[in-house]
Amino acid sequence: MPIMSSSDFSIHIEECDEFDDGMPISSLPDEVTSIDDLDCECWSGFESLNEI
Repeated sequence: MPIMSSSDFSIHIEECDEFDDGMPISSLPDEVTSIDDLDCECWSGFESLNEI
């Protein structure tokens, strides 16, 4: 399940160490149309949004 950081609203995976506090979200925001839209390196293990 994706996690939205409460400090900068970036999106991460649960296992990511890049965010201190966050809120689980059920789906990615509409602005995310490709895996390249997710800035954190924690998404590098995925090749497409369909895998998420």
